Amino acid sequence: MIKLRGHHIFCLLGYRGMGYSAEYTANMTKIHDVLRERPDTLIQIIKGPDSLCAKFPTGQPYHCEDDGIYERDSVILHKLGLKVSDVLPWREVERRIRLHVVPDDIVVVCETCSWRSYGYCQEGVEDMLELRGLREVLHDK
Repeated sequence: MIKLRGHHIFCLLGYRGMGYSAEYTANMTKIHDVLRERPDTLIQIIKGPDSLCAKFPTGQPYHCEDDGIYERDSVILHKLGLKVSDVLPWREVERRIRLHVVPDDIVVVCETCSWRSYGYCQEGVEDMLELRGLREVLHDK
C-alpha cells in the first residue's frame, strides 16, 4: 500500500521525471509507475509526510511540515471527497479527479508551488479528464 498526502495526488498527475534529488526522483518514478501500470494499487491517505516525503533530500529546506503544505493537502482532499485514513485504489482517485477537478484548479490550489510554472500538473488533469491516466515517465536506460 502506498501512503499519500493530499497534495501529492496532484503532483503525481504532473510528474515528468524531475525532482529534488536523484534519490527522490527514483522513488517518485517508482511510485508513479506502480500507479500507472497497476491502477488497482491501494493507497492510504495520510496526514503529513508520506511515501514521497520519505526520500526528500537532506540539506534542502524541508517543506513537508510547512503549514501551507498541510493547507494544500486539506483543500485537495476536500475537493476529492477524501479524508485522512481513507484506503482506496488509485483508479478511484482518478475517477474522483474526473468528477471534481478542472485544470485551472491547479492555478488556484497550487498557487505557491515552485513546480506549477511548468504547466505539467494542468496537463495531468487534462489527461485524467480525457481518460488517458498518468503519463509514462521516460527512464534513462
